[in-house]
Amino acid sequence: MKDKKTLTKAEMQVMSILWTMPNGGSVYDVLEHYDEPKPAYTTVATFLKIMQNKGFVRSERMQGRQQRFVPLVSKEDYTRQVMDEVKDNFFDGSKLSFVRYFMKEEKISAEELQELIKMVEG
Repeated sequence: MKDKKTLTKAEMQVMSILWTMPNGGSVYDVLEHYDEPKPAYTTVATFLKIMQNKGFVRSERMQGRQQRFVPLVSKEDYTRQVMDEVKDNFFDGSKLSFVRYFMKEEKISAEELQELIKMVEG
């Protein structure tokens, strides 16, 4: 599974919107969730087509020519994939180095660390 595909920043924005729609959505539905200035219809349609080719969404024909796009990967699964790639690529696969980096850079407090430990211990 080394040939995993990733989303660009713009595709991630579209995917984040789709994840909020339980039944997927059309290009128009996605556009409604953008702030002004909204991208062009064709821009979002192109992103969705690319994401479909990458295997992140599937399209279903709705009425007329309109299509609904449905995510094929959950936000949790994609997050796990990206974080695994970060761990492997930047920390030589070391979970300890990965966590140490975030503890140092994010200045995790002793209280937050205790909360994390409780979560891990169950």
